[in-house]
Amino acid sequence: MTALTQETLAALPEEVAVPAYDRSGLTAGIVHVGVGGFHRAHQAMYLDRLMNEGKAHDWAICGVGVLPGDARMRDALAAQDGLYTLVLKHPDGSREARVIGSITEFLLAPDDPEAVIEKMADPAVRIVSLTVTEGGYNIHPVTGEFDADAPAIRADLEPGAVPSTVFALVTEALRRRRTRGVAPFTVMSCDNIQGNGDVARRSFTAFARLADPDLAAWMEDAVAFPNSMVDRITPVTTDEDRASVAGRFGVRDTWPVTCEPFTQWVLEDRFAAGRPPLEEAGVQVVADVEPYELMKLRLLNAGHQALGYFGHLMGHRYVHEAATDPALARFVLDYMDIEATPTLRPVPGVDLDLYKRTLIERFANPEVRDTLARLCAESSDRIPKWVLPVVREQLARGGEITRAAAVVASWARYAEGADESGEPITIVDRLRDRLTVIAKTQRERPTAFIDNRELFGDLAGDERFVEPYLRALESLHERGARATVRALAGMPA
Repeated sequence: MTALTQETLAALPEEVAVPAYDRSGLTAGIVHVGVGGFHRAHQAMYLDRLMNEGKAHDWAICGVGVLPGDARMRDALAAQDGLYTLVLKHPDGSREARVIGSITEFLLAPDDPEAVIEKMADPAVRIVSLTVTEGGYNIHPVTGEFDADAPAIRADLEPGAVPSTVFALVTEALRRRRTRGVAPFTVMSCDNIQGNGDVARRSFTAFARLADPDLAAWMEDAVAFPNSMVDRITPVTTDEDRASVAGRFGVRDTWPVTCEPFTQWVLEDRFAAGRPPLEEAGVQVVADVEPYELMKLRLLNAGHQALGYFGHLMGHRYVHEAATDPALARFVLDYMDIEATPTLRPVPGVDLDLYKRTLIERFANPEVRDTLARLCAESSDRIPKWVLPVVREQLARGGEITRAAAVVASWARYAEGADESGEPITIVDRLRDRLTVIAKTQRERPTAFIDNRELFGDLAGDERFVEPYLRALESLHERGARATVRALAGMPA
């Protein structure tokens, strides 16, 4: 068994690919906020791929954590010199292991915000990238506006406050660069949000306007916020994964990453201070990301929501179990074909019918062992961004929304906090306490959940949505999830 460090790379088994470049010669050109499994399976992997080809050695990554809990990642990477094992899980049970070396440093903002700000202000850093989750941009789900009243934001705006949020850290770094005559970096969002670059622009400039209107005006003109679409199913690392990496490959890795073989990154070519030659690593660098991101958000991400709540209520616990349930698979494909696809624009170079069927195959990969609990987490940030836009566009065009409304109803039923056997459901959501209280009243007041205007706006006043929603919710309560899904899929009970 070999512990993973820079010194032990040469001792790893031949089947484990290791960096073919001299990591001591790397310099950080990217600061990445939110180093989790997805970033390490995706962006860091693409940079490592370039570095193995002798390119982008001045584009190494300095990771940043903004939450106290990020100390775990800092400690894990520090013990392994920034290295970790990326394992691709193929459906046939085979594995590919590769050590990624593109992360060279990690800073924890709660420990030393000054170090984080100065790192971002370093002229060598030309991109600050983000995977801070769908809810990390502090945007109200209905108004689409920056929430200036959030306690963390108000605290950061106090005179003399030590920056704590990503907004305060980034804007202070940009202020220093401007004062010092250093060109601004690009802010590159890699989160699953429609128009993620545009959302990032609104959030960061809104914070800057509250703190320093002159700086905000400069940011509007000088800072680039490219949009992107990112895709790779990456489940949370488990102890089983750690044991598998040790047993199969002889590598003792504190925090490996496992993922599916598929990966895609579509990136808008809009940068303020240059970028790595990412197209040479398989990234699709394009002028317009929107067709690709709508395809992914409304098919893959919303498809995950369609599987998640119904699947859990039916007794499944893993995504592949739900995706191979004939009724659920039929229901999800019908949602994609009948309701989501009409809201999409043509996607250059993509056969949508093939893409949708490939999605079901990806969901059904038994080796990934992605959990339904992961898909069902943070629903109040995901449903408004992934499913409700389909509802609203279909309503506007007079299209069908039966299945999308049923997905919302399945979330409402899931939010009650107990399954059909009375077993508790662990709800992971920033609004958990409030939503669970509301959900538990909906047997007496069926529209209670969707009456929440913070999440649903005026949809509770539109009978075209309310009617199929209530029909699905009533069926879930009276007949159960399996019978409800079979009926929605056109199958006999």
